[in-house]
Amino acid sequence: PLFHPAMKNVAPIRRELSVKTFFNMLGPMVNPAFPKHQLVGVFNLELARMYGYLYQKTDTNYSILHALDGYDEIALTGPVKIISREQESILQPSDFGTKTIQAEDIHGGASVADAAAIFLDVLNNKASDPRKDVVCANAGMAIATVRGLSPEEGFHAAKESLESGRALEVFNALKSRSGKAA
Repeated sequence: PLFHPAMKNVAPIRRELSVKTFFNMLGPMVNPAFPKHQLVGVFNLELARMYGYLYQKTDTNYSILHALDGYDEIALTGPVKIISREQESILQPSDFGTKTIQAEDIHGGASVADAAAIFLDVLNNKASDPRKDVVCANAGMAIATVRGLSPEEGFHAAKESLESGRALEVFNALKSRSGKAA
């Protein structure tokens, strides 16, 4: 409902169903901001291919990703399929300049409050290395998509932003502009 006005009537039904619906697939395709660059994580390979086909027909510079162990993001727990306008590839954690991690090292907690605390720990550069690396891999892939960098170059740009405190500064500026507390 905060993303697209048409979704406000659908959100309660989606929550009640607790399963992936057509609206999970539709969301990124109906972004009212019409971004020039987009990084989209998807929950299965078939959807990644479908998005790739649809995005080819737009002017959007895109990267679509699906972790082959099931995540809809770069988890660094194994290989990830990336589909962009230029190519399809399978990346390993080493392509980001990091190592494979264990799923239990990046568990997001049992509640929204747990996830928020982990998020703030990452931004304050106090989280575990695996958690910071996963955030940097995903942010880095977005940076790589926009700037035309390699995944490793994007990862290092994200890591520099995190370690220098710039990522936290941007988050705090965004938070103050929105008038909402984290």
